[in-house]
Amino acid sequence: MTNANDNFGNSNGSENFYVQKPSLMLYTDGVRDMAETCGAYWLIDLVVSYQGTREINLQRFQVWELTRVKQQKFSILASDGNDNRIASQQIPFSDFPFDTATLWLVDGCMMLPTEY
Repeated sequence: MTNANDNFGNSNGSENFYVQKPSLMLYTDGVRDMAETCGAYWLIDLVVSYQGTREINLQRFQVWELTRVKQQKFSILASDGNDNRIASQQIPFSDFPFDTATLWLVDGCMMLPTEY
């Protein structure tokens, strides 16, 4: 199983922060590199879209795990970092090249776990 996190965000922290408009959510160099290389800005948009739900937005720490179900089908599961599910969605098609990827959303900044 190939994990996108093994290929991106190989440093602690981020030198730059980027703004996802119109939400004004920040994301790091590692997230940007993953989105750029994998054509996965849709993944950033997906996480941002759930922040409009009050119950999810109130979670200051969120873990978003993308997992290949079969061939080009994926599922995404969001938790509060303590294995309490806060959202999930099936993605019927994506050409995302890796089998898994994990994003953390911490106080409004999306990052790869290694960038925390």
